[in-house]
Amino acid sequence: MSEALTEGAAVLIVVLVGFLPTEIWRSLAVMAGRRVEEGSELFHWVRAVAGALLAAVVARLLLSPAGALLAIPLLVRLGAVGGGVAVFLLARKSVLAGVLAGEALLLGAAFWFDVF
Repeated sequence: MSEALTEGAAVLIVVLVGFLPTEIWRSLAVMAGRRVEEGSELFHWVRAVAGALLAAVVARLLLSPAGALLAIPLLVRLGAVGGGVAVFLLARKSVLAGVLAGEALLLGAAFWFDVF
C-alpha cells in the first residue's frame, strides 16, 4: 500500500471518528448556550470549567509533552509560557499577542535545540 493512501486513510479515520461525533455535541452546545444569560450562575460555571480545561491542557503540554516538545527542556517550555503571559499583560490583555509571543519563543527554542 502506498504511503499517500495510508495517510489518506488515517485522515479519513480522524475525521469520521474524531471530528464528526464531537461536532454534533458542539453544535448542540451552541444552540443551548444561546439561552444562557451572560451574568447567570450557569454562565460563570461554564466559564470556570472552560478555564480549568484550558489550564489542564497547557499543564499537560508543559509537564508531559509528546513528540518534538520532548526535545525542548522544561525550563525553556516554562519560559515560553511565561513570555507569552508577559506579552499578554503588556499588550492590554491581548490573547492573540500572548499566543503569538509564546509560539515565537517556543519555535525559537525548537530551532536553538535543533528539533526540526
